[in-house]
Amino acid sequence: MHITISAKHMELTQPIRDYIERKMSRLPHFFNRLQEIRVIIERVPHGYHVEVVSDVEHHKDFVANSEHRDLYACVDVVSDRAVRQLHEWKDRIRGAKKHIGTRRRLN
Repeated sequence: MHITISAKHMELTQPIRDYIERKMSRLPHFFNRLQEIRVIIERVPHGYHVEVVSDVEHHKDFVANSEHRDLYACVDVVSDRAVRQLHEWKDRIRGAKKHIGTRRRLN
């Protein structure tokens, strides 16, 4: 899995890059079919806007957004949202597989 970090209208320092990589590295623990994670950080007049695009195998990309005054808080929020999206998708897949198996046994 590859993590790509880009910044608009700001300088991306090494501590920020390390923090983002540490937060995003936990995403594959929730869903192992991640191919790439793209993080886009943008400086806006009232703070920061962070977008995480999770490229999942055989599915459309998952997109999580967050805006906050503090960059680190914004990364925390968007990381939690991305984890929730992947976790819900994984649960949905598991539920669908369970229902398919019960239908076949009943027929």
